[in-house]
Amino acid sequence: MTLHLLTQFLIAFPILAVSLTLHEFAHGWVAEQCGDSTAKHSGRLTLNPLAHIDLWGTVLLPIFFILTLNAPFGWAKPVPVNFMNLRRPKEQMVWVAVAGPIANLLLALFFAGLLHVGSVSPTSFLGRLLTLGSFMNLILAVFNIIPLPPLDGSRIVVGLLPASLLPYYRRLESFGFLIVLFLWATGLLSEFLLPIVSLLAKLLGLV
Repeated sequence: MTLHLLTQFLIAFPILAVSLTLHEFAHGWVAEQCGDSTAKHSGRLTLNPLAHIDLWGTVLLPIFFILTLNAPFGWAKPVPVNFMNLRRPKEQMVWVAVAGPIANLLLALFFAGLLHVGSVSPTSFLGRLLTLGSFMNLILAVFNIIPLPPLDGSRIVVGLLPASLLPYYRRLESFGFLIVLFLWATGLLSEFLLPIVSLLAKLLGLV
């Protein structure tokens, strides 16, 4: 099982790199449209995967977790955004945050479309790769809307919450990543992710 998962990860890594790149690019692009050019000035408003892939978080750590816990976990370099530069910071923060997950949903739809429109057999190598790419992007989209720092969902919450409640929510920022890691390690994260991903996959006609 571990070897199979590792092989899948290595085969699908180019798709993962593209998916993470589009996710981060979408954040930076929407931020620039809303008035913040931080990503552009830091060289991150690019579709070059090398600008977004983190050797430790995107490659080495997922492989380590696959080999030790049989479950991948990792991250890409987050695109820098100065929300105070946005023309309407509280409102547009939501659009910047949701841009990444939307990019992944669109990419999942694109892969599923190639699978169906091209009449590709789901059991062929290409079919399995397209299916895996679609599922991968569904997982990235759903995972990132979890309302815990440092995930995109936390920025969406901050943008929607009334000012009186923000101090209480921001207390999560210091240990939000630890909560996410705990949920992943205990399997509770999968309990949340899988039903939503499965529903979206059915809507896309994926097996």
